[in-house]
Amino acid sequence: MEIFDNDLNAEVIGFGALNVDKLYSVENIVSKDEESFIKSETDTPGGSAANTIVGLSRLGCSTSIIGKIAEDEDGDLIEYHLAVNGVYSNNLIYSETGSTGKCLGFVDEDGERCLYIDPGVNDEIKIGEINPLNIMRCKIMHYTSFVGDSFKTQIELLEMLNDQCVLSFDPGMLYVQKGFDELKPILERTNILLINEAELRLLCNNNKSPLKELAIGFLDLGIETVVVKKGAEGVFAMNNSTECEVESFECSVVDTTGAGDSFNSGFLYSYLKGYDLEKSCKIGNWVASRAIEGFGMEKFPTLKDLEDFFKI
Repeated sequence: MEIFDNDLNAEVIGFGALNVDKLYSVENIVSKDEESFIKSETDTPGGSAANTIVGLSRLGCSTSIIGKIAEDEDGDLIEYHLAVNGVYSNNLIYSETGSTGKCLGFVDEDGERCLYIDPGVNDEIKIGEINPLNIMRCKIMHYTSFVGDSFKTQIELLEMLNDQCVLSFDPGMLYVQKGFDELKPILERTNILLINEAELRLLCNNNKSPLKELAIGFLDLGIETVVVKKGAEGVFAMNNSTECEVESFECSVVDTTGAGDSFNSGFLYSYLKGYDLEKSCKIGNWVASRAIEGFGMEKFPTLKDLEDFFKI
């Protein structure tokens, strides 16, 4: 195991699983005892935090990611992918044993998906493997989910964050299924909660109340901004001074796998720029709409694309 201990100051650091997404294009997602066939296969570096961090890098932000990879072909692919997209490697952790994480994904003709995770060395991150000097300088720390014990390391890391560091948290279904009580230590330190509607309702055990009512509960916990992603219906967002509903953009859907991660990139970019809540959501929706027109990160927009579209 080694850590790159160089003096690189990242605005945003992600902390989440690093996987190679092995995506299979299929005619339809099958149910029990049904069959379908694989039309094509692509191997794409991914992981929720990594997708968001690479997206932010393409939008001109300085980024790094805390994650563990093995010394294997998939680990090399992830390291190369991060490097060519300008993500600093100073928080990567290398394991001499085990295998790099994998996500097996089946994507149908409508862009819908079914995912299976093999976490590999993702679940072996210890607090002593993280350089506290790198962490103390970032403006935003972005948490996403792990399958296993690295969740505990995320909780331990909260003590290393300086008071000015904004914690962005996208729990995903893996963490939401842990329940509110297990997530409470992270939620109480969270500044920006990025969550989809199904996850929010499960976390609150509430399928009926308006989203505003559920969001207020998290604002009362001390979270500054709650963003609820609703897929093709856009987003609902709320902070202590305003709320908004922002529609999605029309697009030709190829793969929805990274839609939420891509939204996060656009939203966090906008947050760093100081844009208001509605504009931040609009930019997030636009980034997501461009990203899902291809597999993985192949269609993810650049800063120039964004500036040309929004005339900024």
